[in-house]
Parts: sequence; structure tokens; C-alpha cells
Amino acid sequence: MKDPYIVLARKTIEKYIKTGQKPRLPANLPEELLKKRAGVFVSIHKKAGELRGCIGTFAPTKENIAKEIIYNSIAAATQDPRFPPITKKELPTLTYSVDILSASKTVSNRKILDPKKYGLIVSTADGRRGLLLPDIPGVETAKEQIEICKRKAGIFPGEKVTFQIFTVARHAEK
Repeated sequence: MKDPYIVLARKTIEKYIKTGQKPRLPANLPEELLKKRAGVFVSIHKKAGELRGCIGTFAPTKENIAKEIIYNSIAAATQDPRFPPITKKELPTLTYSVDILSASKTVSNRKILDPKKYGLIVSTADGRRGLLLPDIPGVETAKEQIEICKRKAGIFPGEKVTFQIFTVARHAEK
């Protein structure tokens, strides 16, 4: 049976890229997609594993997970500033993952940080935030995870930051 999280992301992106239209919510979605709210990240990769787009929300912004997936799928395909928008020609060559984020919790002890187990949000008092999902290939240490988060947020070395960790339920194509 196909993962409904991945099916929703794929169908959303394919419809939007081909027609410019957002799909309606499918009728047969599992209840958890319609009743629960959470932050969601949608990642798009080329079949060789290379990142092609990734956009998400730290916390829920929509009325349910399904709508969060639709919104972030379109954004990952068309608005990731690191990449040009996805083209129709690319669609058959892409794979998708959908990460459902737990609520984050603030931690003060860096020893708790584990880039394989926890995602990380690094924040400054003025509101700059950088996020990195857990278990990202090539990120082996908490120090690397912190540096990437700071770079994403434009936080300079030595600036005072707070750390929040979270877990994800990852839905990924094999």
C-alpha cells in the first residue's frame, strides 16, 4: 500500500507543475491527516539522492496536516530559493519525503543534541531561526548541525542562541 503522505505530496506537485492549480483534498485520506495539526517539511530529491527542494513549517500554519502537506509541497517545488522551480520534464525523476514534526522543546545542555535522532532549531533573541531536520546524510555531529542552522539563519559565530529539539515521523519513498 502506498504511503498517503507521499501520494498527497507527489500528486500535489504533479498537478501544480502541470496545471498551475492546487489539488482538492482527496476523499480517502486517513483521519490523522485531516484531524491532526503539525509542522511539516516536504523534501524533493532527484533519484540519485541529490536535494531538489525542501520547504516546511516549524509549527502548524494550516487547519490540518493534509493542507500543510499541500502548501509545503507546492512551496518546495516552486519557491526554494536554492533551486529553480521544478519543470514538467523533471517530474518522473523525483522522489519525495514528508516529515511530520513533533512539538519542539527548549534544551540548555548541548550534550542532549543528537543529529541522527533530533532535529534542531537555533534561534536568536531578535527572531532569526535556522532549522535542520534529523538524520540528514553527511551531518554527523551536533557541532555540524548547529553550524548549518546558524548559517541558514544568518547567525554569526559567537552570537547568543537558544536550542530547541524535535523529532520527526518521516515518510519517504524507498
